[in-house]
Amino acid sequence: MRAVAVVVVSALLATGCATTGAVPRPFPQPGPPPPPDVTSTGSTVSGERAPLVGTALSLRGAPYRDGGGDPSGFDCSGFVAYVFAQQGQFVPRTVVEQYQLGSAVDRQAIEGGDLVFFSTTSSGASHVGIAISNQEFVHAPSSSGVVRVESLAGRYWASRYVGARRVP
Repeated sequence: MRAVAVVVVSALLATGCATTGAVPRPFPQPGPPPPPDVTSTGSTVSGERAPLVGTALSLRGAPYRDGGGDPSGFDCSGFVAYVFAQQGQFVPRTVVEQYQLGSAVDRQAIEGGDLVFFSTTSSGASHVGIAISNQEFVHAPSSSGVVRVESLAGRYWASRYVGARRVP
């Protein structure tokens, strides 16, 4: 008797869902762009790159995971690829490939949304983050960290800076 009731209820629920005409949304589906954020230096991110920077900032606190590319855990290039994908823009998965994108940007001309590169584990670009201003960037730093904002002028990052790229 109980099995019959479960079958009948399941059939009714399935019929109800099928008759609504609703089309399931693809997964993952980016939500509305987050509002511009204020960086720790007090500068406001605005313009066409604000949604990109807002998405990056909304992921602060996500854990680091080697090879990770989603909010359950990111490595640096996976973080960049994910953030750009949420804005409908493809970016390759590796730091080396990301360093070949777009056009070079002078250190003084960095803007929110530019990619910033550092030499941390090998010569040349081996780490990447997303600039939120010409003073700060957001990134997935290491196995002992979480996605966070740091200063481009900080001793560690300034000494390892190798360049910035603007992705159209």
